[in-house]
Amino acid sequence: MKKGQIFEGIVERVEFPNKGIVIIEDEKVIVKNTIPGQKVSFVINKVRSGRKEGRLLEVLEKSPLEVRQPACKSFGSCGGCSYQTLAYEKQLEMKKEQVKKLIDQVCTNDYTFEGIIGSPIEWEYRNKMEFSFGDEFKDGPLALGLHKRGSFYDILTVDDCRLVDKDFNRILSCVLEYAIKLGADYYHKNAHEGYLRHLLVRKAVKTGEILVNIVTTTQEEKIAKTMGDQVDYFNPLVTQLLELALDGTIVGVQHTYNDSQADVVKCDRMVQLYGRDYIYEELLGLKFKISTFSFFQTNSLGAEVLYTKVREYVGETKDKRIFDLYSGTGTIAQLLAPVARKVTGVEIVEEAVEAAKENAALNGLTNCEFIAGDVLKVIDELKDKPDLIVLDPPRDGIHPKALNKIIDFGVDRIVYISCKPTSLARDLEVLQERGYQVEKVCAVDMFPETVHVETVVLMCASSEAGKC
Repeated sequence: MKKGQIFEGIVERVEFPNKGIVIIEDEKVIVKNTIPGQKVSFVINKVRSGRKEGRLLEVLEKSPLEVRQPACKSFGSCGGCSYQTLAYEKQLEMKKEQVKKLIDQVCTNDYTFEGIIGSPIEWEYRNKMEFSFGDEFKDGPLALGLHKRGSFYDILTVDDCRLVDKDFNRILSCVLEYAIKLGADYYHKNAHEGYLRHLLVRKAVKTGEILVNIVTTTQEEKIAKTMGDQVDYFNPLVTQLLELALDGTIVGVQHTYNDSQADVVKCDRMVQLYGRDYIYEELLGLKFKISTFSFFQTNSLGAEVLYTKVREYVGETKDKRIFDLYSGTGTIAQLLAPVARKVTGVEIVEEAVEAAKENAALNGLTNCEFIAGDVLKVIDELKDKPDLIVLDPPRDGIHPKALNKIIDFGVDRIVYISCKPTSLARDLEVLQERGYQVEKVCAVDMFPETVHVETVVLMCASSEAGKC
């Protein structure tokens, strides 16, 4: 089997996150973005160390599992969704099996697998979306939306995306129409030239408040020739946005300048064009202030399900000191604080830490402490000794040195929340080697129609096994 060869085959199964397994001549080939039971054609694009990967060319026959039509026009071309044609119950079953298989491969003891909990709503669940400016094909008309599947450059205008509610799509269409009239070019990643970069929209589910942020470079010379010298070229857009017939309410519009060469949404300088730079959201009876770039779970209703499970695994907290490591805007810390002696949150993003402090004050919580810094470094400076630890690390998991320091605290109980079960499995191996046992595992689907899934794990020190 060589690179460039084209094959056809049936997808036997899909391993996390999106690795379809096709058997060709008794050899396993990974073909991403496929569904079990599909007959596909693919070209071999990687052959190394006994591992073979193929790039999907075409779905020749649908899977028997595909029992419904796509919900949006871009499905299949857009990189955002993978499972729209599967019944939601089947999506949950696949994710449950994927998580259990990964945990079973590393777990050294018997544990309770509690299955998977679905999202309270299957569609329009996202409270945040980052759209990119670009073109659908080289030198094509300006587009604003999401990347084509497998493409670093091509952008699809997703003005009917079903992962967000209709307000997102209305705002996207308004901004794109204005950008076209503006006559500005999008930022070309290779040449590092161009103006328009991203549109960031956040909308709170419970309050309906909306924040709109247009991200550009500082390369405004070409616009000045057509628009003249203005304080900000998006001021007229603000009026158009506020006149939109929306279900929610726009409370803030921002213009962010970003000259980074990397294709990421970040801020060099921000101009507040209208209103405020934050929205309020509510979770499980608490109120949270969310700023433009602070981390917050993208499925608010799903987050309530996730955090309810976390609270269940944490158990009795009366008179206990809790460490919430990788705490983001402090949602978990504040949900635990009312029944704990003290909760200490550590988060590397300073903006998120400031938001956490404000949120704690907003909710009248006086036993929360939030520290800005890298867990790896801050953990050496913490004076309190925790009674239990909650971990909610980024997608790549916990730095090995930080994990060993966390284990050194010797707490009886650790609750680990993971958005990438492969990283979780790797960290569980270390935790078990250092004397912890997996007691309970539960998957929570925060991302319907996609390959992603959250997992919550309760671990106990071996000496406490069975008591948790």
